[in-house]
Amino acid sequence: MRRNGFLLPISSLPSKYGIGSFSKEAYEFVDILEKTGQTIWQILPLGPTGYGDSPYQSFSTFAGNPYFIDLDELVKEGLLTEEECDSYDWGDNIEYIDYEKIYLSRFKILKKAYKRSKINENKKFLAYCEYNKWWLDDYALYMAIKDSLGGVSWLEWDEKLKLRDKNTLSKYRKKLEDEIKFYKYTQFLFSSQWNKLKAYANKKGISIVGDIPIYVALDSADTWGNPELFQFDKNLNPIAVAGCPPDSFSEDGQLWGNPLYDWEYHKYTNYKWWIKRIKYCYNLYDIVRIDHFRGFDEYFSIPYKSKTAVNGTWKKGPGIDLFRQINKELGDVNIIAEDLGFLTDSVIKLLKDTGYPGMKVLQFAFDSREESDYLPHNYNTNCVVYTGTHDNNTVIGWYKDLDKLDKKMCIDYINTRDSKGKYINWDLICMAMGSVADTCVIPVQDFLGLDESARINTPSTLGDNWKWRMTSGCFSQELIKKIKRLTKIYGRI
Repeated sequence: MRRNGFLLPISSLPSKYGIGSFSKEAYEFVDILEKTGQTIWQILPLGPTGYGDSPYQSFSTFAGNPYFIDLDELVKEGLLTEEECDSYDWGDNIEYIDYEKIYLSRFKILKKAYKRSKINENKKFLAYCEYNKWWLDDYALYMAIKDSLGGVSWLEWDEKLKLRDKNTLSKYRKKLEDEIKFYKYTQFLFSSQWNKLKAYANKKGISIVGDIPIYVALDSADTWGNPELFQFDKNLNPIAVAGCPPDSFSEDGQLWGNPLYDWEYHKYTNYKWWIKRIKYCYNLYDIVRIDHFRGFDEYFSIPYKSKTAVNGTWKKGPGIDLFRQINKELGDVNIIAEDLGFLTDSVIKLLKDTGYPGMKVLQFAFDSREESDYLPHNYNTNCVVYTGTHDNNTVIGWYKDLDKLDKKMCIDYINTRDSKGKYINWDLICMAMGSVADTCVIPVQDFLGLDESARINTPSTLGDNWKWRMTSGCFSQELIKKIKRLTKIYGRI
């Protein structure tokens, strides 16, 4: 079945309060998806973000981001007033998120709603807490303790707290009872509102593609609550961390800093934690994209406290064993494998053995030095094609920076007279839609013809990422009709 979709993070939706949320604008975006004939909405990870604001470095792999809670819904429920919501500074640029202002405002306003919620009498809340206690209890306790200690990483906590001494934890649970309940309340709101939005999309025939990082953040409830899952020493300090080796893009490689899994322990437990994680994803999404799929075949291990990734080495991952166990426990699951970058024969075999579709990105296709697997004539049907991803420039921005030889190859391959690239976004959109790939996903910025100022993320940089937002009304009726017509022409409706 051929299908088409948009890539847009929740944070990039327009809204009144500084960052995209589960507000009426999210529902209006679903309506746009329906009107344009799309059946896929791909988003980025939904977890609560910390330093650097990256959705790939979350305080929990199971929790949701409180920033996405729709405040207008809380106004309707009588928990907040419009005047209260408007009294906070959410930033003054509708096209970019000011994370500092969001951080300073969002939790204060949510605490007002919490104080008025009579949450102890809410049977749905109590049922939610009971059903999710296996991850929610640790997450809420971790966040409450973290706040009480000024936000420092759990690796710097007092030894008894760091090592989860039972008596110490009991004291903190009693001392921080109200704060713990507040964090559970934010998760209840997040879950309720997200489920409602997802149901609305599903009713209109639109599937949600969620995105999960292969790794969890070092400073997270996952690592503090389950240290046995990771390569830690007896003092719970990482032995090694994740990253990528040096390449033509980075002479020092990439030092991500995520803790590495103790795959022997996971195998011993029949991958119990991974089964729970994947199963939980299907409460949130219809299809799951797993980031850095290569890490399941081999992962790059960098000694802890290294300044760069230069001294890292490749280690063997769980391979097909993990995915056989997932299939045994969960049956056939809808997974997209992020298999970008240099692929060894063993990674290619693993992808083939799982049967999961991989990814094809057109911005990687035009290398004048060699034949590329990303050129459409090399595709098979079992793949997902993109013009670019959240880690790429927009097509317009990318074309501007393309070197002379690669640009000529692109022009020749597309067979276009538009050498200046004024409409290059539409050339690549049509190429992606017209390819044999079963699924085609286009970043919203490329449909809108936006330049590099609308880029979501530049890998290995900090401070200017994850900020771009779509503006209200940018999808004209003419644009909606054009996208629907192309989707139909290329057999994706």
